[in-house]
Amino acid sequence: MGNYFSYMRISTDTERQNFARQKKALEKYAEKQGIEYLKDFSEEKSAKNFTDRKEFNKLDEALHSGDTVVFKDLSRFTREAEKGYEKYMEWLDRGINIVFLDNPTVSSDYIRQMMNTAENQDLVTKTALEGTIKLLLIVELDRAEQQRRYISKAIKDGIAASDKRNGRKKGSLDKMTDELRGDLELYMHDRTITQNSIMKKHGISRNTLKKYVKAIAEGQSGGGE
Repeated sequence: MGNYFSYMRISTDTERQNFARQKKALEKYAEKQGIEYLKDFSEEKSAKNFTDRKEFNKLDEALHSGDTVVFKDLSRFTREAEKGYEKYMEWLDRGINIVFLDNPTVSSDYIRQMMNTAENQDLVTKTALEGTIKLLLIVELDRAEQQRRYISKAIKDGIAASDKRNGRKKGSLDKMTDELRGDLELYMHDRTITQNSIMKKHGISRNTLKKYVKAIAEGQSGGGE
């Protein structure tokens, strides 16, 4: 029986709430499964490629056949469709088990079941199933990336279109609106959204923005001080 490892990734230093959510989900899974992670890997890096992710590469080098790596979701592994598929299949060939808590249909147990089924079929059916497996993985990877881009663009368009201030006194921490929370949560994991654009749209100071970010990261509602 191999060892268990966990891996967490965020894109920016302001995405603290996602580290917290990932950590909570990974800990809950370990408790439920009665396992202990040999080592937890985490880093603040974009998912654009594997090359620049030092902690991921350390994890990759530490893995042996029978080991298991647990991620909260597929996007923490990668957002690259083609190279992500290649790395995924490489791990399968090496006997590595992969668990995506939020994407169980692309966890290795399910994919291996499909691959075993394909091996017992005639050539035509086997080829079709192998194509289905690759398509499933790439579609999931591409869907996550397209969804991120769509939401990011929608928020940025909304910020650009808004030139109003809501009259909030600078430095105050009033009740957080759903719209502000949504904008902040996206800002906290998308480095292309700037602090100034959030501040302009919602009429808040930089100090107040930081307080809101901290409130979200700590799981608070952002009530007044």
